[in-house]
Amino acid sequence: MSWGDLFKHELKAIFSNFSLLFTVFGGVVFYSFLYPLPYLNELPREQRVAVVNLDHSQMSRELIRMADATPQVDITEHLGSIHAAKVALEDRQVDGILVIPEHFYRDVMMGTSPTLAYAGNAALFLVYGTVVEGLNDAGNALAVKAKIHRMMLTGDGAEEAAQHVTAMKLNMRPVFNVTMGYINYVVPAVFVLILHQTLLIGVGMLGAAENEARAAGKTGYWAQYPIWMVMTVRTVLFTLIYLPLVMYYFGFTYVHYGVNRLASIHDLIMMTIPFLLAVIMLGMVLGQLLPRCELVTLVVLLSSLPLVFSAGFIWPSSAIPVVINDIAQLAPSTAAINGFLGLNQLGASFAQEINRWGQLWLQFIGFAAISYWLMYRARK
Repeated sequence: MSWGDLFKHELKAIFSNFSLLFTVFGGVVFYSFLYPLPYLNELPREQRVAVVNLDHSQMSRELIRMADATPQVDITEHLGSIHAAKVALEDRQVDGILVIPEHFYRDVMMGTSPTLAYAGNAALFLVYGTVVEGLNDAGNALAVKAKIHRMMLTGDGAEEAAQHVTAMKLNMRPVFNVTMGYINYVVPAVFVLILHQTLLIGVGMLGAAENEARAAGKTGYWAQYPIWMVMTVRTVLFTLIYLPLVMYYFGFTYVHYGVNRLASIHDLIMMTIPFLLAVIMLGMVLGQLLPRCELVTLVVLLSSLPLVFSAGFIWPSSAIPVVINDIAQLAPSTAAINGFLGLNQLGASFAQEINRWGQLWLQFIGFAAISYWLMYRARK
């Protein structure tokens, strides 16, 4: 009943369980490449747009060229009627429509406001927003150019007219999400959840395997050692296994995808330790409650989406019902996601995240007490 023998038994139980190894190592590495893959281009670009030019003037053709020059839009069709453009949009031949009305040039030069019609496939919100953004930018640029031209006709110089039209300049500088893209926005949080879920499955599988053996009338090494020794060894081993995986996520993958890294190594370690300990204890609780290994994976996977949407980074916590928000605080992923985002992406000091750090330690203590009681009850 030595510590060394218990370590050997636990290592054998972990590394002889193929499902556990595939989830822990394969899942973490696999998802680090799979999840960000559809979003590597950050935002949709070069969306196909059909143009219905009812004016056929030099200015309308210039607007078409300006729209085609934007990174959001690719003019692929020139159609003769709005009906033909609608058919092309419904058949998914194009993603958007630009309609230039009759007398467009005349109205612009007379100072009246012609109406440009935009349409897009709103079933895909990012696509629709990209199409409208590109067409709107081109229309605004042409409007400024036309206004400068009219002012020059009334006697203003070119420089004076340009300054009058653009009296206020907008200088946008993103502070945290410097690329204004999806990867910097959601990938750091989802990576924390992946670590949470895979670790939960791994620890839970080990406990559920013991339940299966117990139900079959078998007695394993885990019944021959004191409960606190089994819990301690299991905690140490899974912590040592997951520390390199955490470093892989916060190190290599962040560099690879260009994600913000503002936290110091010391602060990351300080937040990582209670996070791993709390998840391991929750995994022990789950393992004691579920009779079969496959149920652990099922329960954890079913909890993934609720945990994502209740963590507060996709949908603001202030807009989440209080009851759901309170329940979400029981999961270590909620405090960990917000803690790591604050430290690594928003540049918060550790003192500003001390409440979430304390919340993880409280979860560790609480889940440790529950898992000890469940193991004690199972031995009776």
